[in-house]
Amino acid sequence: MKTSYNLRSIAAKAINQVLDQGLSLSTVIPELQKNISDKDKALLQEICFGVLRTLPQLEWIIQQLMDKPLKGKQRILHYLIMVGLYQLLYTRIPAHAALAETVNGAVALKKPQLKGLINGVLRQFQRQQDILNERFQNSENRFLHPSWLLTRIKQAYPEQWMSIVEGNNQKPPMWLRVNQRHHSREEYLTLLGNEEIPAIADDSHPFAIRLENPCNVNLLPGFADGWVTVQDRSAQRCAELLAPENKEQILDLCAAPGGKTTHILEIAPQAHVLAIDIDEQRLKRVQENLTRLKLNAVVKSGDGRYPEQWCSGMQFDRVLLDAPCSATGVIRRHPDIKWLRRNDDIEQLAQIQKEILHAIWPYLKSGGTLVYATCSILPEENKQQVEAFLASTKDAQCDYQHQCLPEAEGGDGFFYALIKKI
Repeated sequence: MKTSYNLRSIAAKAINQVLDQGLSLSTVIPELQKNISDKDKALLQEICFGVLRTLPQLEWIIQQLMDKPLKGKQRILHYLIMVGLYQLLYTRIPAHAALAETVNGAVALKKPQLKGLINGVLRQFQRQQDILNERFQNSENRFLHPSWLLTRIKQAYPEQWMSIVEGNNQKPPMWLRVNQRHHSREEYLTLLGNEEIPAIADDSHPFAIRLENPCNVNLLPGFADGWVTVQDRSAQRCAELLAPENKEQILDLCAAPGGKTTHILEIAPQAHVLAIDIDEQRLKRVQENLTRLKLNAVVKSGDGRYPEQWCSGMQFDRVLLDAPCSATGVIRRHPDIKWLRRNDDIEQLAQIQKEILHAIWPYLKSGGTLVYATCSILPEENKQQVEAFLASTKDAQCDYQHQCLPEAEGGDGFFYALIKKI
């Protein structure tokens, strides 16, 4: 049965919403996926994420092939050309099909008079592809990062910046966290093997399994019954470090979408967990995750800078603060971060982190543990933030800190500090 929509035009709309309206892919894609087939949902995601991952390359190619950029009401066609180029460069879609569907996208976008232009640009690229690719590899755009971010990464990691950038430009691996209330990791590996889903255990993380190829969660044994959760290996380390125990009062601050909340309760099912997040919409995801895993926590909306508004004077044995950050450690999962973030965001985020840390500290019991975590690789948000906090807080002692960098087959970029109240 022929579909009544053009997928390439939908992808162009998504990219337009990210780059021109500042929306995130995680907001845009679910809305645009509502009326398309499951097979096409995966392709839409592949194209949109791929275009934003390789954006500087696609922009550079268009500059070589077109005298004047498309602007104003025609700008959407600029993104449609990107969709076409990405397919030709990075997918196995036959070139004739990619071309035909992309050109037809102009009709779906009510710009049929520009079909010839789009066809001409894409065919010209096909003829010049080898020489253009070679020239691009010698251009300053080849690292596929905005210049401000590349500068920060080089300054922070003069020896490792190249591998970080390469890691950011990869497609991310799919990591699972096995719920050991149901199965040991070895038992779950056997279940995956029975379904012919190849996977590898990670000995440094007791709950973690990496799938050799990402798959739909509905194919995972017992996913609906809470046997397993999709969570990156690095993110799993947060609850491990927190080491929650039954009966304790535990605060999960900035908790959405709930991966760490549920992990805390898998480790300590009788802990009393309060999950707080400023975003009421994202708190729905926390509740959904708790429901799927048949776990209980108190879920509330609140701003971490003003605990007096939601805390009711409670004192906590442990606090997990997964602080709002630049998310520069998870660019491979969210390539739109490269184009949504700005250089001056870093200073503003560091200020918010500082305010939350200082605001929540009085609510941690003496002898209690706070795990400060971010999915950032920038020192201003991590090591420097913790050093400044320790210097100004006499009863704080850091027992452990570690910076993970994104690795091709490993975890995301993540920072943790284990701070004790002495």
